[in-house]
Amino acid sequence: MIVYPKVIEKHINEELPFMATENILMAMVKAGASRQECHEKLRVLSQEAGRVVKEEGQANDMLDRISRDDYFQPIHDQLSQIVDPKLFIGRCPQQVEKFIEEEVYPVIEKYAEKYAAAPSLRV
Repeated sequence: MIVYPKVIEKHINEELPFMATENILMAMVKAGASRQECHEKLRVLSQEAGRVVKEEGQANDMLDRISRDDYFQPIHDQLSQIVDPKLFIGRCPQQVEKFIEEEVYPVIEKYAEKYAAAPSLRV
C-alpha cells in the first residue's frame, strides 16, 4: 500500500473549511457574535466558496473569504487553530491500528508462505 501525503493534504484542504464551520461558529459566539447572524454569514460564504470549487474548478477559498471578512475579525488570529485538521480525526488513529491488527495482519500471515517476499505495511 502506498500513501501519498500530498494527495491527502489536497483533499483535506478541499473539505476542511466546510467541516470546520461549526467550530468557527462556536468561536464567534464565544467572542460575542449572534449565532443566527454568524450562521447566515457562514452559509453565504460556504455557498460562494462551493460555487468557485464546483463551477470554476478552483481551490476552496472559504478560509480566505473568512479572513477577508471584517465580521470574523474577532477570530482572525485563531482561525488556523480552529481549523487544525488534527481536531477533526476523532478516533481514526485507534480505528486504523485496530483494523490493521485484526484484519490486515491476519491475512498477511495467512498468505505469508505463499509469497516469498512478505509485503511491508507502514502506517
